[in-house]
Amino acid sequence: MNTALEAIGIEKRFGAVLAASNVSLSLATNEVLGIIGANGAGKTTFLNIVTGYIQPDSGVIRYQGSDITALEPRAIARLGIHRSFQIPQIFPQLTVFDNILIALGINEGKGKCIWRPLLTRDSIDTAESILVRYRIGDYRDRHAGFLPQGVCKLLDIAMAMVGSPRVLLLDEPTSGVSSAEKAFMMDTIMDVFLENEVGVLFVEHDMEVVAHYADRVIAFSDGRIIADGLPAEVFNDEKVRELVIGREPPAKLG
Repeated sequence: MNTALEAIGIEKRFGAVLAASNVSLSLATNEVLGIIGANGAGKTTFLNIVTGYIQPDSGVIRYQGSDITALEPRAIARLGIHRSFQIPQIFPQLTVFDNILIALGINEGKGKCIWRPLLTRDSIDTAESILVRYRIGDYRDRHAGFLPQGVCKLLDIAMAMVGSPRVLLLDEPTSGVSSAEKAFMMDTIMDVFLENEVGVLFVEHDMEVVAHYADRVIAFSDGRIIADGLPAEVFNDEKVRELVIGREPPAKLG
Protein backbone atom coordinates (compact mmCIF):
# COMPACT_ATOMS: atom_id res chain seq x y z
CA MET A 1 0.00 0.00 0.00
CA ASN A 2 1.53 3.31 -1.13
CA THR A 3 1.72 6.20 1.34
CA ALA A 4 0.32 9.41 -0.14
CA LEU A 5 0.64 11.67 2.92
CA GLU A 6 2.63 11.38 6.13
CA ALA A 7 2.93 13.51 9.27
CA ILE A 8 5.90 12.89 11.57
CA GLY A 9 6.15 14.29 15.09
CA ILE A 10 4.02 17.41 14.51
CA GLU A 11 4.07 19.88 17.41
CA LYS A 12 2.16 23.17 17.62
CA ARG A 13 1.47 25.57 20.48
CA PHE A 14 -0.68 28.69 20.59
CA GLY A 15 0.58 30.36 23.76
CA ALA A 16 -0.24 27.99 26.60
CA VAL A 17 -2.50 25.83 24.42
CA LEU A 18 -0.95 22.65 23.03
CA ALA A 19 -2.80 22.16 19.72
CA ALA A 20 -0.64 19.30 18.38
CA SER A 21 1.64 17.06 20.41
CA ASN A 22 3.83 14.51 18.61
CA VAL A 23 1.16 13.87 15.97
CA SER A 24 2.30 11.15 13.56
CA LEU A 25 0.01 9.53 11.01
CA SER A 26 -0.08 8.36 7.42
CA LEU A 27 -2.68 8.26 4.65
CA ALA A 28 -2.46 5.61 1.97
CA THR A 29 -3.41 6.11 -1.67
CA ASN A 30 -7.16 5.36 -2.05
CA GLU A 31 -7.65 5.21 1.73
CA VAL A 32 -10.53 7.00 3.46
CA LEU A 33 -9.31 8.12 6.88
CA GLY A 34 -11.72 9.62 9.41
CA ILE A 35 -10.51 11.93 12.19
CA ILE A 36 -12.68 12.33 15.27
CA GLY A 37 -12.38 14.28 18.50
CA ALA A 38 -14.16 16.76 20.71
CA ASN A 39 -14.16 20.48 19.89
CA GLY A 40 -10.68 21.88 20.47
CA ALA A 41 -9.00 18.49 20.13
CA GLY A 42 -6.68 19.74 17.37
CA LYS A 43 -8.36 18.26 14.28
CA THR A 44 -8.73 21.41 12.18
CA THR A 45 -5.35 22.67 13.35
CA PHE A 46 -3.83 19.52 11.91
CA LEU A 47 -5.58 20.07 8.55
CA ASN A 48 -4.32 23.64 8.52
CA ILE A 49 -0.76 22.46 9.15
CA VAL A 50 -0.94 19.88 6.35
CA THR A 51 -2.23 22.47 3.87
CA GLY A 52 0.24 25.21 4.82
CA TYR A 53 -2.12 27.64 6.55
CA ILE A 54 -0.25 27.11 9.82
CA GLN A 55 3.43 26.27 10.27
CA PRO A 56 4.21 23.64 12.93
CA ASP A 57 6.72 24.39 15.67
CA SER A 58 8.41 21.11 14.82
CA GLY A 59 7.82 17.97 12.80
CA VAL A 60 7.57 17.10 9.13
CA ILE A 61 4.78 16.74 6.55
CA ARG A 62 5.63 14.52 3.58
CA TYR A 63 3.66 14.14 0.36
CA GLN A 64 4.61 11.22 -1.85
CA GLY A 65 7.93 11.12 0.01
CA SER A 66 8.80 14.82 -0.37
CA ASP A 67 9.01 17.30 2.52
CA ILE A 68 6.30 19.96 2.05
CA THR A 69 6.32 21.36 5.60
CA ALA A 70 7.51 24.86 4.68
CA LEU A 71 5.38 25.30 1.54
CA GLU A 72 2.54 27.82 1.29
CA PRO A 73 -1.08 26.75 0.60
CA ARG A 74 -1.02 27.51 -3.14
CA ALA A 75 2.16 25.51 -3.66
CA ILE A 76 0.73 22.58 -1.72
CA ALA A 77 -2.49 22.71 -3.76
CA ARG A 78 -0.50 22.70 -7.01
CA LEU A 79 1.25 19.51 -5.89
CA GLY A 80 -2.08 17.71 -5.56
CA ILE A 81 -3.35 18.24 -1.99
CA HIS A 82 -6.71 20.01 -2.03
CA ARG A 83 -9.20 20.69 0.75
CA SER A 84 -12.68 21.83 1.55
CA PHE A 85 -13.61 23.86 4.62
CA GLN A 86 -16.32 23.56 7.24
CA ILE A 87 -17.88 26.71 5.77
CA PRO A 88 -18.10 26.15 1.98
CA GLN A 89 -15.77 28.40 -0.01
CA ILE A 90 -18.10 29.31 -2.85
CA PHE A 91 -19.29 32.44 -4.65
CA PRO A 92 -22.88 32.74 -3.32
CA GLN A 93 -23.93 35.48 -5.74
CA LEU A 94 -23.04 33.34 -8.79
CA THR A 95 -24.73 30.28 -10.24
CA VAL A 96 -23.55 26.75 -9.57
CA PHE A 97 -22.33 26.52 -13.16
CA ASP A 98 -20.33 29.76 -12.86
CA ASN A 99 -18.73 28.56 -9.62
CA ILE A 100 -17.45 25.48 -11.43
CA LEU A 101 -16.20 27.62 -14.34
CA ILE A 102 -14.22 29.81 -11.94
CA ALA A 103 -12.66 26.76 -10.28
CA LEU A 104 -11.65 25.45 -13.70
CA GLY A 105 -10.20 28.81 -14.68
CA ILE A 106 -8.14 29.09 -11.49
CA ASN A 107 -6.83 25.56 -11.94
CA GLU A 108 -5.77 26.36 -15.50
CA GLY A 109 -4.07 29.59 -14.45
CA LYS A 110 -6.55 31.87 -16.22
CA GLY A 111 -6.92 33.94 -13.07
CA LYS A 112 -3.51 35.45 -13.85
CA CYS A 113 -4.86 37.14 -16.98
CA ILE A 114 -8.23 38.88 -16.99
CA TRP A 115 -8.35 38.79 -20.79
CA ARG A 116 -8.43 34.98 -21.08
CA PRO A 117 -12.06 33.83 -21.34
CA LEU A 118 -13.42 31.30 -18.87
CA LEU A 119 -16.25 30.33 -21.18
CA THR A 120 -14.90 28.06 -23.90
CA ARG A 121 -16.27 24.92 -25.51
CA ASP A 122 -13.92 22.75 -23.47
CA SER A 123 -14.67 24.52 -20.19
CA ILE A 124 -18.43 24.28 -20.79
CA ASP A 125 -18.18 20.55 -21.52
CA THR A 126 -15.96 19.95 -18.48
CA ALA A 127 -18.22 21.96 -16.17
CA GLU A 128 -21.29 20.11 -17.41
CA SER A 129 -19.59 16.75 -16.77
CA ILE A 130 -18.67 17.83 -13.21
CA LEU A 131 -22.29 18.79 -12.51
CA VAL A 132 -23.38 15.33 -13.64
CA ARG A 133 -20.63 13.53 -11.72
CA TYR A 134 -21.56 15.27 -8.46
CA ARG A 135 -25.30 14.92 -9.13
CA ILE A 136 -25.96 18.65 -8.89
CA GLY A 137 -27.01 19.25 -12.49
CA ASP A 138 -30.57 20.12 -11.43
CA TYR A 139 -29.11 23.16 -9.64
CA ARG A 140 -27.00 24.33 -12.61
CA ASP A 141 -28.55 27.80 -12.90
CA ARG A 142 -29.38 28.36 -9.24
CA HIS A 143 -27.44 30.97 -7.29
CA ALA A 144 -25.08 29.14 -4.94
CA GLY A 145 -26.17 31.21 -1.96
CA PHE A 146 -29.65 29.67 -2.08
CA LEU A 147 -28.74 25.98 -2.27
CA PRO A 148 -29.69 23.31 0.26
CA GLN A 149 -26.71 22.79 2.55
CA GLY A 150 -25.96 19.30 1.23
CA VAL A 151 -25.85 20.58 -2.35
CA CYS A 152 -23.72 23.52 -1.23
CA LYS A 153 -21.21 21.10 0.32
CA LEU A 154 -21.19 19.00 -2.86
CA LEU A 155 -20.47 22.12 -4.91
CA ASP A 156 -17.63 23.09 -2.58
CA ILE A 157 -16.08 19.63 -2.81
CA ALA A 158 -16.57 19.51 -6.59
CA MET A 159 -14.63 22.77 -6.83
CA ALA A 160 -11.92 21.40 -4.54
CA MET A 161 -11.59 18.33 -6.77
CA VAL A 162 -10.94 20.38 -9.93
CA GLY A 163 -7.42 19.58 -11.06
CA SER A 164 -7.59 15.89 -10.06
CA PRO A 165 -5.83 16.02 -6.67
CA ARG A 166 -4.28 12.88 -5.23
CA VAL A 167 -5.21 13.81 -1.64
CA LEU A 168 -8.34 15.61 -0.46
CA LEU A 169 -8.88 16.89 3.09
CA LEU A 170 -12.46 17.54 4.19
CA ASP A 171 -13.30 19.55 7.31
CA GLU A 172 -16.67 18.38 8.64
CA PRO A 173 -18.29 17.64 5.27
CA THR A 174 -21.72 16.90 6.81
CA SER A 175 -21.80 19.86 9.21
CA GLY A 176 -25.13 21.65 8.87
CA VAL A 177 -26.44 19.02 6.45
CA SER A 178 -29.84 17.47 7.18
CA SER A 179 -30.05 13.79 8.05
CA ALA A 180 -31.98 13.16 4.84
CA GLU A 181 -29.16 14.68 2.73
CA LYS A 182 -26.14 13.09 4.46
CA ALA A 183 -26.23 9.62 2.90
CA PHE A 184 -26.85 10.96 -0.63
CA MET A 185 -24.06 13.52 -0.26
CA MET A 186 -21.50 11.09 1.16
CA ASP A 187 -22.38 8.34 -1.35
CA THR A 188 -21.85 10.83 -4.18
CA ILE A 189 -18.51 11.96 -2.77
CA MET A 190 -17.23 8.43 -2.22
CA ASP A 191 -18.25 7.32 -5.72
CA VAL A 192 -16.17 10.16 -7.19
CA PHE A 193 -13.20 9.36 -4.93
CA LEU A 194 -13.21 5.69 -5.94
CA GLU A 195 -13.41 6.67 -9.59
CA ASN A 196 -10.45 9.06 -9.29
CA GLU A 197 -8.26 7.07 -6.84
CA VAL A 198 -8.00 9.83 -4.27
CA GLY A 199 -6.75 9.48 -0.71
CA VAL A 200 -9.28 11.14 1.61
CA LEU A 201 -8.80 12.45 5.13
CA PHE A 202 -11.98 13.83 6.67
CA VAL A 203 -12.76 15.43 10.02
CA GLU A 204 -16.25 14.60 11.18
CA HIS A 205 -18.43 14.89 14.30
CA ASP A 206 -21.17 12.56 13.07
CA MET A 207 -19.99 9.17 14.29
CA GLU A 208 -22.49 7.28 12.14
CA VAL A 209 -20.98 8.88 9.03
CA VAL A 210 -17.47 7.96 10.20
CA ALA A 211 -18.49 4.38 11.00
CA HIS A 212 -20.11 3.96 7.59
CA TYR A 213 -17.52 5.56 5.29
CA ALA A 214 -14.06 5.47 6.91
CA ASP A 215 -11.62 2.64 6.21
CA ARG A 216 -9.66 3.72 9.27
CA VAL A 217 -10.24 6.12 12.16
CA ILE A 218 -7.91 8.29 14.22
CA ALA A 219 -9.12 9.86 17.47
CA PHE A 220 -7.66 13.14 18.75
CA SER A 221 -7.82 14.51 22.30
CA ASP A 222 -6.01 17.61 23.55
CA GLY A 223 -3.77 17.70 20.48
CA ARG A 224 -2.72 14.06 20.79
CA ILE A 225 -3.66 10.89 18.94
CA ILE A 226 -5.27 8.53 21.43
CA ALA A 227 -6.35 5.77 19.02
CA ASP A 228 -5.66 4.68 15.43
CA GLY A 229 -7.23 1.64 13.80
CA LEU A 230 -10.27 0.12 12.16
CA PRO A 231 -13.54 1.90 13.00
CA ALA A 232 -14.83 -0.86 15.29
CA GLU A 233 -11.52 -0.97 17.18
CA VAL A 234 -11.38 2.78 17.73
CA PHE A 235 -15.05 3.14 18.68
CA ASN A 236 -14.65 0.39 21.29
CA ASP A 237 -11.49 1.89 22.78
CA GLU A 238 -12.09 2.93 26.40
CA LYS A 239 -10.31 6.29 26.07
CA VAL A 240 -12.25 7.12 22.90
CA ARG A 241 -15.55 6.26 24.57
CA GLU A 242 -14.68 8.38 27.57
CA LEU A 243 -13.27 11.42 25.76
CA VAL A 244 -14.96 11.48 22.35
CA ILE A 245 -18.06 9.40 21.63
CA GLY A 246 -19.64 8.47 24.96
CA ARG A 247 -20.27 4.96 26.20
CA GLU A 248 -22.09 3.47 23.20
CA PRO A 249 -20.32 2.99 19.85
CA PRO A 250 -22.20 4.46 16.85
CA ALA A 251 -24.34 2.50 14.45
CA LYS A 252 -23.62 2.72 10.74
CA LEU A 253 -25.47 5.30 8.67
CA GLY A 254 -28.56 4.21 6.79
